[in-house]
Amino acid sequence: MAIYVVMEPPGAAGSEAETRAVFVRDAFSAIAFLLPPLWLLWHRLWIEAAIALIAAVALSALGEMAGLGFTGGALSLLVSVYVGLEGPALRIAALTRRGWRQWGVVEASGRDEAEIRYITGTAPEQAARVAAVPAPQPQLGRPAASGPALGLFSYPGKP
Repeated sequence: MAIYVVMEPPGAAGSEAETRAVFVRDAFSAIAFLLPPLWLLWHRLWIEAAIALIAAVALSALGEMAGLGFTGGALSLLVSVYVGLEGPALRIAALTRRGWRQWGVVEASGRDEAEIRYITGTAPEQAARVAAVPAPQPQLGRPAASGPALGLFSYPGKP
């Protein structure tokens, strides 16, 4: 099962929000790992794409200037790993900056199932209100601490 973060557009409500909602899968992205700047550009993350490209070139050049050979080029792999792991989070942050709001999280086996669960599900605020009912707490029969104790814990019933 995959986790999808559902983002709703600004100013949309009802069926309009359902049709324009964006589902961001919270998982490692292989395409973002293989082609970080292109993946970032595809998702309209312009500044992040420029930073990723500059960082990859700078790390590669730094490794070559230090005389590391193949290892210098492999340093730019760090940028690919970062974008592959954190690409979806960067996308969610960019949507939030643009005014989109996070509806909630949906667990599904695929995007189609995530859309179905989003459309037929209840709003997270309603689910939170249902879950906010306090559960009864059992009475704890713990005696009060009496006197100093050796170590971190006192022993019940010992002075």
